[in-house]
Amino acid sequence: METGVVQVPERARAVIIGGGVSGCSVAYHLAKAGWTDIVLLERKQLTSGTTWHAAGLIGQLRGSANMTRLAKYSADLYVKLEAETGVATGMKQVGSISVALTGERHEELLRQATVARIFDVDVHEISPAEVKARYPHLNVSDVVGAVALPLDGQCDPANIAMALAKGARMRGAKIFEGVKVTRVTEAASGTGRRVTGVDYVTEAGPGHIAADVVINCGGMWGRDLAAQNGVTLPLHACEHFYLVTEPVAGLDPNLPVLRVPDECAYYKQDAGKMMLGAFEPKAKPWGMGGIREEFCFDTLPEDFDHFQPILEHAMNRMPLFQSAGIHTFFNGPESFTPDDRYYLGEAPEVGGYWVAAGYNSVGIAGSGGAGMALAHWITEGEAPFDLWEVDIRRAQPFQKNRAYLKERVTETLGLLYADHFPYRQVVTSRGVRRTPLHEHLMARGAVFGEVAGWERANWFADAGQERQYRYSWKRQNWFGNQRAEHLAVRNGVGLFDMSSFGKIRVEGRDACAFLNRVCANQIDVGVGRIVYTQMLNRNGGIESDLTVTRLSETAFLLVVPGATLQRDLAWLRRHLGEDFAVITDMTAAEAVLCLMGPKARDVLAGCSPNDFSNAGHPFGSAREIEVGMGLARAHRVTYVGELGWELYVSADQAAHVFEAVEAAGADHGLKLCGIHTLDSCRIEKAYRHFGHDITDEDHVLEAGLGFAVKTGKGDFIGRDAVLAKAEAGLERRMVQFLLKDPEPLMFHNEAVVRDGKIVGPVTSGNYGHFLGGAVGLGYVPCRGETEADVLASRYEIEIAGVRHEAVASLAPLHDPKSERVKM
Repeated sequence: METGVVQVPERARAVIIGGGVSGCSVAYHLAKAGWTDIVLLERKQLTSGTTWHAAGLIGQLRGSANMTRLAKYSADLYVKLEAETGVATGMKQVGSISVALTGERHEELLRQATVARIFDVDVHEISPAEVKARYPHLNVSDVVGAVALPLDGQCDPANIAMALAKGARMRGAKIFEGVKVTRVTEAASGTGRRVTGVDYVTEAGPGHIAADVVINCGGMWGRDLAAQNGVTLPLHACEHFYLVTEPVAGLDPNLPVLRVPDECAYYKQDAGKMMLGAFEPKAKPWGMGGIREEFCFDTLPEDFDHFQPILEHAMNRMPLFQSAGIHTFFNGPESFTPDDRYYLGEAPEVGGYWVAAGYNSVGIAGSGGAGMALAHWITEGEAPFDLWEVDIRRAQPFQKNRAYLKERVTETLGLLYADHFPYRQVVTSRGVRRTPLHEHLMARGAVFGEVAGWERANWFADAGQERQYRYSWKRQNWFGNQRAEHLAVRNGVGLFDMSSFGKIRVEGRDACAFLNRVCANQIDVGVGRIVYTQMLNRNGGIESDLTVTRLSETAFLLVVPGATLQRDLAWLRRHLGEDFAVITDMTAAEAVLCLMGPKARDVLAGCSPNDFSNAGHPFGSAREIEVGMGLARAHRVTYVGELGWELYVSADQAAHVFEAVEAAGADHGLKLCGIHTLDSCRIEKAYRHFGHDITDEDHVLEAGLGFAVKTGKGDFIGRDAVLAKAEAGLERRMVQFLLKDPEPLMFHNEAVVRDGKIVGPVTSGNYGHFLGGAVGLGYVPCRGETEADVLASRYEIEIAGVRHEAVASLAPLHDPKSERVKM
């Protein structure tokens, strides 16, 4: 291994910062992709941060197809790595067992087993007796059920990293220990900034490496390093505890990894000893004052009182802990993020600045696949498949605030093993971003959720009803509230606060030409027209789902989901090129009130003198109106499939306009509605949801959005892929499903079953209160088939192992001709 005394190169194609398993994996995969001019710099010694003390659990099943794909890749890679490099990795596919102590947890495990079947991960549902047979030390008296994954495993984390490092060096990469990067250097480039290399220091003194690409794999050091360049990398270290017993006689060396999430614990056999680790509900943040310079293979002070509740459960669950001595009680730091997902990709703030960090205790299982995906992204210019779940562009700039992170990670560590109920809300670090109507909504019974930091009314409690969630896999305590809101939108009128919409103003001489190049629909329309469109990548995949409103000859307003704002800003800025246009985030400047339902026109007539008839204000147009004593811009569009307007109001007038609309609505039964109702209404209309139904790997034609693509307008990004797909034919189609039984619920990742065979996941689901059953969307393979062929099959949806008959439709089941929207 090279050290700081050896001559560090003056130039490299890529510099990787950090010698943990993440950095070593990125180096290995970049080298494997053919980049030989790679340098990895480690401040102390390889694995000396978090990697060396990781538990080394290799679980394949994740919450989505692509995260599972990455975890499976890691497992497969680690099995082969020893033969390739000669470094013993300790990788053993002993399998894993997860047990449930409650009915709700059992439902979760059964749903996860369905997910495993969709993603072709070997899984078995096993009884408590079978658990006991495989794990004789376990007390199963209160075990409700369990699932087993035979190809899961465990490994030696440090040696996995060493094997990856050796594999990288075998392909020409250079790895240096004792070289601390002090700064990533940058320079102005076109319309933004771009990395130029790194400054570093060794025992021999300072130095610089010029580089095209820099990858921050700095783990718990990564946030502060990123902050020097204004890059948002929200992560914070927490203390992570485990203990290892003295040797236990007769312990089977091939015991499966065991997870008991209801007791926050995991167990594994470790060289004849037993390891007990924990993800306790309230964790201890660490490193608030920074990390001391000499930190290297350090442990943190013991806190036995903190771990005691976990151990007490373990002594009941596995009685050998009552008699076995403790060989090691370990406490070490690990990085956690605000949403329990790691960060991957190019930072939106600085070109060529890439990130792979914040692994939330799944760094060993995650890094193999993450390194592969990032190397592909760097070398090919695009991700190998949809990685939005872990994309660095989902991070909000405010989330690098250290007080926010310190509080949030006390919760996110424990959420790894908490029940993953649908609609589960975080409870820490709340109230950071509030709309101008927050207090009004709170006074009227709003129960808030949080997305991208925004507090959004998810549902409205009735008078005297508790204003909090009671979670379940069945109907939750707000199901009736959602039904009342939903039916108000369908039969009367509802009002939503959607101020969290991302709003981007694009203006300037070339604004129209620029937007026509990045959008698939025709943007060169009359002033006041609203265009629904997508921004595509060169493969025809959907990078963004948005509306574009032409405000003037040279100014446009783009409206995007609040969660994707940073991603969309980055995409626009990246593709601006030589066009003269200014891109401005206007999100906080305007509130948005969505007035939706058959009586929306009547309510507006009660608070505005303007003409809201079809002739006076046709669908797909925007204009300024008077509301009460204020002004708003009324956009006649809908995401719920009804007559309605979105009212864009300057933040200072938002409260007044809300009060005026509310007063006018009193005679028409106006009902305040939340995000859950927005979602249940949109899914009845089969409107797609970005990140679930449509992603950057979903072709716009297969998503059923060809009506928003105008290939005749001239060239735009993705046009060739659209034409090619139109000629070749679709491989799959987006289909809407309605369960015939009104009782079961769909959320997402239930299995779509066609003529008895699983063909994919439900991409999103909710309850269709107007249609009378759970509704979901999902893709169905259709190569060489007509629409009639697709619909001729028998469809079922598998939910927690049980299959339910479904009606399938290619047209929206609610108002297929959109007559209600244009009434």
